Amino acid sequence: MVHVPPQAPMVTLAFLGAALLIAAGMAGTLYGALSKRPPLAIGSASLAAAVAIAYGLAWAGAAFATHEHILAPGQTKYFCEIDCHLAYSLTRVERMTSIGAAGGHAPAGGSFLVVTMKTWFDPTTISPRRPLDARLWPNPREIFVMDRDRRRYRAIPGATAALAKTGRASTPMTEPLRPGESYETTLVFDVPADAPEPRLFVGNIPAESAFIIGHESSPLARKTWFSLGERVSAGGR
Repeated sequence: MVHVPPQAPMVTLAFLGAALLIAAGMAGTLYGALSKRPPLAIGSASLAAAVAIAYGLAWAGAAFATHEHILAPGQTKYFCEIDCHLAYSLTRVERMTSIGAAGGHAPAGGSFLVVTMKTWFDPTTISPRRPLDARLWPNPREIFVMDRDRRRYRAIPGATAALAKTGRASTPMTEPLRPGESYETTLVFDVPADAPEPRLFVGNIPAESAFIIGHESSPLARKTWFSLGERVSAGGR
């Protein structure tokens, strides 16, 4: 089990606090300059710079200290939403030669890689102040498969809908949940069968959390992946 980011309440408060202090310092600098009060302008600018440097060092140091994780079958990746957590796990991986009725989608790489993800709102992680029937809307996720050669494969638009027409229902990963609820989402990727060591990434959109201390969305940090090499089963259409 891996939490993204670690210590979510603390690092989020650190980010908000640093942003507030930097904004206050910049406002003080502007006010001091306009009112011709050099000591105020210099002091405010120094505060903003000191906070930005301290936070930047903490952010970079935490990113370099991260480790890559490869989650085995049954392991979960938790996304921390301050007062509640969403858990993601890989439940099924298949190879299919076609998607949809009458082979509506034909793979370029020989077969499709079809993965099913479970999203679960863990009721043991909610704040005591959160109502038990309050729904949580998951944030949009960045999702792709990457192989050992660092080639990326995105989910095929429309393939999930085509698969649903054959009886394979799939719930969008942005569907809201109440504590304890869960659903499964099926995603289709055109990944060649000989792609070396493919693995799945499910994460936050980088722009939303790239500057959170210790977050895998940081360009300097290592990520948590789902292994796709151990649960592959043959599948038809």
